[in-house]
Amino acid sequence: MNVTRRGMLRGAGVMLALPFLDSWRPYWAAAKDGTAVGPPLRMAIYTVTGGTVIEAWKPAEAGKLGKLPSILEPLEPLKDQLTLVSGLSHGGEAFGCAHTTCARKHLACSSPISVDQAAARAVGGESFLPSLEIGMTNHQTKFSYRDGAALPFEMNPHLVFDRMFKGRAPAAPNWSKRQAAQAKAVRESAKSDSVEQSVLDAVVEQAQGLRRDLGTSDKRKLDEYLEGVRSVEKRLAFVEARQKLEADEAAAKVPLPTFPPYSHFEKYTNQWMVWRNPEMHGEYIRIMSDLFVLAFQTDTTRVITAALGEDNAMFPGVVTAGGELQAHALEHNGNAPKNQKPNAVAREGCRQIHTWYTKLFAEMVAKLQKIDEGGSSLLDNCLILYTSYMADGGHGMEDYPTLLVGKAQGTLKSGWHHAYPVGTPVANLYVEMLHRMGAKVKSFGDSHIAKKQAFDGRLPGLG
Repeated sequence: MNVTRRGMLRGAGVMLALPFLDSWRPYWAAAKDGTAVGPPLRMAIYTVTGGTVIEAWKPAEAGKLGKLPSILEPLEPLKDQLTLVSGLSHGGEAFGCAHTTCARKHLACSSPISVDQAAARAVGGESFLPSLEIGMTNHQTKFSYRDGAALPFEMNPHLVFDRMFKGRAPAAPNWSKRQAAQAKAVRESAKSDSVEQSVLDAVVEQAQGLRRDLGTSDKRKLDEYLEGVRSVEKRLAFVEARQKLEADEAAAKVPLPTFPPYSHFEKYTNQWMVWRNPEMHGEYIRIMSDLFVLAFQTDTTRVITAALGEDNAMFPGVVTAGGELQAHALEHNGNAPKNQKPNAVAREGCRQIHTWYTKLFAEMVAKLQKIDEGGSSLLDNCLILYTSYMADGGHGMEDYPTLLVGKAQGTLKSGWHHAYPVGTPVANLYVEMLHRMGAKVKSFGDSHIAKKQAFDGRLPGLG
């Protein structure tokens, strides 16, 4: 029997309602009993380049945070939102050159999937974009992975904005009313003509008949195809429900977020121009940070990875120590191999660069804190990892700069420095982050198989 996709779909026209989607269960429950669930938790990774200068990042003592080290000083007004973690490290096999190895392990810990994409699998179905990857990464520094394949990062702010809001206006959710409204929108979308005509349900009876005449391989292919159709239909139902909800919120004059009128996005498409000019580099980071804030504020996505540092960048005017201005050269000269003394002037240059990055990061965090979400701030509902893809500019992989920002809805013991033995796997932190995002994983990456695996793959005392 010659079976074609076109033949299967011909004549399909049965009108059936979409099934209730499990991903909407929290909203459905809220609508029935009136309980407000509140804003969702968002997770982000904000990664810069070249590790850090450890003595200017890590407090001398564990415990309650006192005066912050110089690289973190710009975050002093937000100290109660900070959770500083030290001692975390990567180990295991290499993936080519040192930069590639550090980048490959950075968020994936040698796993086929990176922590941001694991979080996106857990919560991505509840927002327009499962995740957002933005910033500048070169061919060596690939951070986000799904099924072993590297995900591209979008560096053009104009394209990032279009991806977020093409066909929909930015709208700030009214979280005090969102749960009941969301459930109502889902129910109504299931009744509408545009999503009620389910191709899968229309042909399922025919498909069951066809399966009797197919071999094992073809049966599997047919089932995969039908499941793919169902996935598309679920996504359409979600999009329609969200669009109606946002239209209702706009009609109710819910305050809309603002976005600065950057009309010159196009000049940021040449990464070499950006890297060589700290003024342009700083403006680029501010633009991307505004997009970062807007994506979370509008619930466009709940998972963001931002790569906003570059080893090849030049820092005239930022670096005032010595004559070398390229980050990469300063990283190597300021982090000499073992048994060699690092160049103190180059190390000071590295410290100045990382303080510059932190000032820009602190500007973004302050904006998150000012956004109210019905009694809590957007920052209260965030879990942001501020870090680098290597521990130091000498390709080090021990004692990574690790700062968690945001209270993660009260699940972190913030305002503290949590010191773990050097060598504790970074993967342990990623297990903690995933648990807070609702992914009840038992392990991640090398959390249980690393040479120095510890604490049964967790970080006790973090919160």
